[in-house]
Amino acid sequence: MSILVTGGAGFVGSHLVRQLVEAGQKVKVLVRPTSNLGNLAGLEFEKAVGDLRDYDSLVKAVEGCDLVYHCAADYRLWASDPRELYTNNVQGTDNLLRACQKGKVERVVVTSSVAAVGIPKGGGEGNEDTPVTLEDMVGDYKRSKFLAEKLAVKYAQEGQDIVIVNPSTPIGDGDSRPTDTGKSITRFLNGQMPAFVNTGLNLVDVEDVCKGHILAAQKGQSGRRYILGGYNMSLEEILQELADITGLEAPKVELPWQFAYVIGFIDTALCVNVLKREPHVPLDGVKMARKKMYFSWDRAYKELGYLPGSVRVALQKAVAWFIKNGYAPNFGGKR
Repeated sequence: MSILVTGGAGFVGSHLVRQLVEAGQKVKVLVRPTSNLGNLAGLEFEKAVGDLRDYDSLVKAVEGCDLVYHCAADYRLWASDPRELYTNNVQGTDNLLRACQKGKVERVVVTSSVAAVGIPKGGGEGNEDTPVTLEDMVGDYKRSKFLAEKLAVKYAQEGQDIVIVNPSTPIGDGDSRPTDTGKSITRFLNGQMPAFVNTGLNLVDVEDVCKGHILAAQKGQSGRRYILGGYNMSLEEILQELADITGLEAPKVELPWQFAYVIGFIDTALCVNVLKREPHVPLDGVKMARKKMYFSWDRAYKELGYLPGSVRVALQKAVAWFIKNGYAPNFGGKR
């Protein structure tokens, strides 16, 4: 079987490429000329130079492939030009799915996100069937992922074999950008998190997310979405876990959400309008934090056999990797 992975140099994509290569699969990775391939060091794979915005390059990339994992995404809670998020995430997905149709690719696994999944109005765990609309999406990133997923569903309804996976919040080694969750971990490690807000996330080991991708390709039902999650934890619990792993002190001050909103509003306005750079506290991120992002992965367990492992181990791997790669000082904690 010949496999193409888009976004294969990224956090999730690189772990997926590694698992596929180690399983003996023939893997091609879509890369741009400027892609950093550090996470793929030591792996044997074919490079397909292209761009999600360039349909012709995608037609060439999928040629001869039986299976495509579409992991590439523009993941930013703030962008100086929000149109880029829609071009990369929505138009890019459309370009790829059309290219897969033309190339007669047998199956496509589209990596969406729990960002596109609904959360019950009264709180609790969201699942694949929780009602949600575009108006419920906070910020351009979430809106772009929601629209991209709707496109995938449309193509599946028209007969293309497409399975959708919705990872929650992956953590682990290789988070080189880093993601917003990775930034929170590095801020904690650098003593830059004096307080926290009352919010929560569903954390999952990035390696488990990739195992879920492979299970979805093998067992998933076309047109169906599968949440690849882990364990629901409040931010306070996550910080306490990090404190226990590292020996550092967890912040004890809980910041009222309204105060965090004011900080985010001022920081975003100042950075965008005056300093012309990315804000430290994006306002969209603060808005998202108003709800606990808790989810159930019961469908993936029942239909795919998906079963995530320890979040503590994933956090340990993330901490060790960030320290090893210079994102935080080596303080001699409990790691």
